[in-house]
This record gives sequence, structure tokens and C-alpha cells, in this order.
Amino acid sequence: MGKEMEDMIGALRQARERALVGGGPDRAEKQHQKGKLTARERLDVLLDSGSFTEFNVLAGHAEGSPGDGIVAGHGRIDGRGVCVYSQDATVLGGSIGTLHGYRLYRTAEKALEMGVPLIGLHDSPGARAPREGTPGLEVGGATGEKGGGSVFFPNTQASGVVPQVAAIMGSCAGISVYSPALMDFILMVDGTSHMFITGPRIVKSVTYEDVSMEELGGAKVHCQVSGVADLRTKDDAECLGRIRKLLGFLPSNCNELPPVADSGDDPERLLDGIEDIVPDDSTKPYDMHRVIRCLVDSEDFFEIKPEFAPEMIVGFGRLAGQPVGIVANQPMCYGGALTARSSSKQARFIRTCDSFNVPLIVLVDTPAYAPGSEQEHSGIICHGAKVIYALCEAVVPRIGVLLRKCFGGGGLGMGVVPGLGTDVILSWPLVEFGVMGAKSTVKLFYEAEIARAADPERFIDDKVREYREQANVLLAASGSMQLEQDVVEPRETRRRLIQTLGLLRGKNQTRYLKKHGNIPL
Repeated sequence: MGKEMEDMIGALRQARERALVGGGPDRAEKQHQKGKLTARERLDVLLDSGSFTEFNVLAGHAEGSPGDGIVAGHGRIDGRGVCVYSQDATVLGGSIGTLHGYRLYRTAEKALEMGVPLIGLHDSPGARAPREGTPGLEVGGATGEKGGGSVFFPNTQASGVVPQVAAIMGSCAGISVYSPALMDFILMVDGTSHMFITGPRIVKSVTYEDVSMEELGGAKVHCQVSGVADLRTKDDAECLGRIRKLLGFLPSNCNELPPVADSGDDPERLLDGIEDIVPDDSTKPYDMHRVIRCLVDSEDFFEIKPEFAPEMIVGFGRLAGQPVGIVANQPMCYGGALTARSSSKQARFIRTCDSFNVPLIVLVDTPAYAPGSEQEHSGIICHGAKVIYALCEAVVPRIGVLLRKCFGGGGLGMGVVPGLGTDVILSWPLVEFGVMGAKSTVKLFYEAEIARAADPERFIDDKVREYREQANVLLAASGSMQLEQDVVEPRETRRRLIQTLGLLRGKNQTRYLKKHGNIPL
């Protein structure tokens, strides 16, 4: 080896070593004092050991700002390829300048080109303030280079093509929150992550509202109130572990099927005792989570948005190792009624599953849409229409299971009326269906007779029994011309779902040719 080559290799090694320490040990220690990992430590936790390969490790080294405040590259999670970036708060605060923005853009674009998931670990206050001699904010180049604002384009192009997951791992504002908002899932860390368009100081200067970062855009706010975020975790390590698990339910891109994993759970397993979870009285609540855990492999259910609109449960599980998306009413909250907030949550999840070939299991026990001026003023018509649009547009296999009741518009909102594309509908023997419940119907239509009856309560009970016999699912099944409907014993539900999914795996997917639809937003 010649002397010149030896010197250049030495210089290269030194430059790489400087890049790997980011802003230096003191700034890294400040991250740790806040309970946060550094950008590279996060990648070590997220990715398979030794699998990370960085894109242009020398970016920004000549200016003394390694990576321009971002570490970007590719690696593996459970052996599957991903593209990933991790904003580095120890370098220029993680702010987004021209080079930083370009690296964001190219990482998202590379994920799309390679057909692999994109993961963004966000820890940035937003656009970098201008340096001396530069006009305006440093989010894009003066000659029109792709910059921080431009990342929205590959995010949008990648939507529905490759899974996109964002983790908010610091206080992110302005431009730093729009890219995550365009992605499929957002995770936040309790106490250390925030999302807002304008921070508390600007809010106070404009509106005089005195609000803390936690109150304005903390993890609890976005997981419970706004619904912007999907999951809240206790620390960085848990957040990164949840991302690893989430990706296990999704394919690398829309042209693949989700990965099958052997859970060791018997596909022929019967659910003895599951009927005891669900009370016969349709007005009594129960926790639908217990039913879901009985159905899925090894009781393993990955819930999405568990704190937002809890009257609707959505999340991922497996049946005989195959990932499925589960949409279920929760009778513990509003009796399982459909609301404006739950409809947005439901529609979003249905569209996500349909994008990535994840079959849907719909568990129905609902009294219909929640009535009242609050719901109407919240736009329940528009939000409910989102669900209908999502159901009618979805082409993945879909199985509905009626557990106990389905009244009024509940059948429409859960997709179990004919013509909405649900492939198979299974009913438990006790299911009630109709415009409203038996007792409410009797009280509405027999008000005068009840008032004249010698024993009003006995009259009501007799009429309710008569009504339920007429609306009984067994009687309806006898005269049904619907080949795709069946009545099953509760204990057989899991086995029937697995058998039916096996049939539907070869389902033809048909879409009409068009530019795109116009979903009610």
C-alpha cells in the first residue's frame, strides 16, 4: 500500500469515528439525563444486531455537523429489510436544514424504490433558523434541491405501497410533525415526546394561552384526545420494541402477503367457555378484549389506538399464524355504540389493512350509532360515511361475527348488511337483530297496551319474548338465501374463522380503474 493511500485511509477512519459520536459525549449525556437514547443507540435497539448500514456516513463532517443532524441508512428487523432514519438532537439540535432534509427525502424515496418499510425516529424542533448569508429557513436549497418540505412527496407516494412507521422521541414542531402525520402509524414516548404545529411560547404570544408542552402536545393528549398518535410507551426502548413487533404483522410492501409465524397454537382448538364471557342480556356490558384474546393465537393481540375512542377496538392478531386485523365493538364503553370518533378510527384501520393485504375479522355487538346533538354536531354523518367507503373499497378477505346484537345502522357501520363486501358472516345462536332492541321496540309500539295492562312488567316480558322469537337468528337462517351466512356455536368460532380464511386466501381482488376515489373527509 502506498503512503498516500495509507494516509487517506487513516483520514477516512478518523472522519468516521467523529461521525459516530455525533455532537459528542457531553450532549449525549444530556440526552441520557432526559431519559432518552441517542440517535445511534435507538438504531441499535430497533434493528437486528450488526445489520445497520449507513447512507453516506461522512455527510456534514467537513462542517463539523455529522450527518447534518440525522443518521440515515438501512438494516433488518427479524431478518427483513427496512430503511430508517434517526434524527440526532446532539447535532444542531436535530433541526432540519438543506442537507438534513435531502437525507430525509432520499431515505423515504429509497424505501419506496426498494419496496421495504420506512421507519422514522423523530427528535427535531423543526426547520433550522437561517444562518448568516442564507435567505429564509434552511429546509430546501436555493436552487430547488429536495429538502425537508419535499419529504412529504415520497411519504405520500409511499402511502399504501410500503408500511411507514414514525416514532416521536423528542419535542417535534412545525415541519417535523407533518411527515409523521402522513405515515401509517405514530408512536410516542410518555413524558419526553411532544407534537405541535406551534410551541407553547408562540401560542402564548399570539393567543395569551398559558399551556405546557405536555398539555399542548404530549403523548397522553395525542393518544387520548386528538387521536393523532396510535400508541404511548413508557420509554425509548419500549417504543422501539413495539415497532419491531408491529412490523411483524405487515408485509414489506403491498405486493406481498403478511408474514406467517408459527405460534404453536392449535388451529383446531375449541373455545370452551367463551359463551360465558358474553351475558345473555344484551344490555349488560362485558369486555370484548376477553373474546379477542380467546380467538387469536396464544392470546396475543396488538391493539392500535387503545386510548382513543375505546368504544371501538382495532388491532392485529394471528389465526393459525396468519396476521389478521380485528375490528370490534366494545360493550364496556357506550354499550358498543358507533360514534364520530370511533368511525374515523375504524375507517383508518380498515384502509390500512386493505393496503397491506391483512384479512379483516369484524366482531359485532352494537346498539347502532350513538344518538344526540353532540354526535350530529361532531359530523357523525361524514365520519360514518368514511367507514362505509372503507368497507366498500376494501378487497381483502373479510369475515363478520355477530355475537349478541346488531340494531339499526349498526349492521351498516360494521359492514354486515348485504352488498358491502363482507365475504362470510357467522352468527352466534343468541344474536338479536332489527331496528332496535326487543325491549325498546315493545315499549315504543305497545305504550298504550302497557298502560292498560293489569301487570305491565309481565306484559312487557311476554311481548319481548315473542319479539325475540320472531327475530331469532336460527329462524332467519332457515329461510335465508345467503350462502355466505351461517350460525355457529361460540366454541367453534376460532376454528371456523381459520377454515374460512383458508378458503378466502385465493380470493380475486377487483378494483375499478380510476385515478382515485374521493373519500368523505
